[in-house]
Amino acid sequence: MQLACAEVTPCTGPDAVRRPGQARRAFTLIEVLAALTIIGALTAISIPKFSDMVEKARIAKAIGDIQAFEIDIDSQDSPPDNLAAIGRGRARDPWGNPYVYYKFPPPKGKGNAPPAGARKDRFLVPVNSTYDLYSMGADGKTALAFTAKAARDDIVRANDGGYVGPAVKF
Repeated sequence: MQLACAEVTPCTGPDAVRRPGQARRAFTLIEVLAALTIIGALTAISIPKFSDMVEKARIAKAIGDIQAFEIDIDSQDSPPDNLAAIGRGRARDPWGNPYVYYKFPPPKGKGNAPPAGARKDRFLVPVNSTYDLYSMGADGKTALAFTAKAARDDIVRANDGGYVGPAVKF
């Protein structure tokens, strides 16, 4: 007579023999719900962090682009009329908007009146002396004053290249 392995030692694996009436081992509803809760909590924590990292990467890309454009512009004898003159006419920022380049017109008459289209800091003083170069940021909107709501997310060149970064931090 041959003994079943369950009578001598517990068996596992595909060859295991179950005793009559013995239930198969499975996950309970509570165990499944606990696992789903943990997965949901981890997802809720990680998605905003991932979104923040993507936005920081876009800002870093825009800063790098503006610095590269600035090198190309400054290598010219005088500021070009547009970005196409340095081969960057079709350049888009990380949010899909075109970069904005504004060459200041020569001053007219006596006095040092700022150009009409110059970007201004919180004291409404122009931030550059020869040209403005910036990205309109994620919202695709801008304003001349850095304190305006539409300009806060812009990535700007200020202090004639001494600062390149978010307008809100200038």
